[in-house]
Amino acid sequence: MADEQGLDLVEISPNANPPVCKIMDYKKFLYEQKKRDKALKSKATKVVVKEIRFGPQTDDHDYEFKKKHAMKFLKDGAKLKAFVFFKGRSIVFKEQGQILLLRLAQDLEEFGKVEQMPKLEGKRMIMFIAPKKNK
Repeated sequence: MADEQGLDLVEISPNANPPVCKIMDYKKFLYEQKKRDKALKSKATKVVVKEIRFGPQTDDHDYEFKKKHAMKFLKDGAKLKAFVFFKGRSIVFKEQGQILLLRLAQDLEEFGKVEQMPKLEGKRMIMFIAPKKNK
């Protein structure tokens, strides 16, 4: 029947009893499937992670400047990775770094929510903030 119509006989379910087959244009089927996959892929959201770096003794003006950038990143829908980098012996100021990151989280509360609380990894104290969904 498939040869008469100039189409392909495609086995759909080989394990069924009897096996299920369908008469179709296989090349057209593959093309449409590829097209569907591409459309789904384009609709998938891509997560962008922006980084902001502080020192343990970051001044108020620098803090405000970086906070403004962080606000813009969160408004644009990007995740924010804020971290305090400890150089040399400045690791003794761990508490100051944590206070700085918690202050940032509190200031950005209306734009994003904290995904991961400040955590020390090597010489960095890292915190993630995810943007809030716009209504």
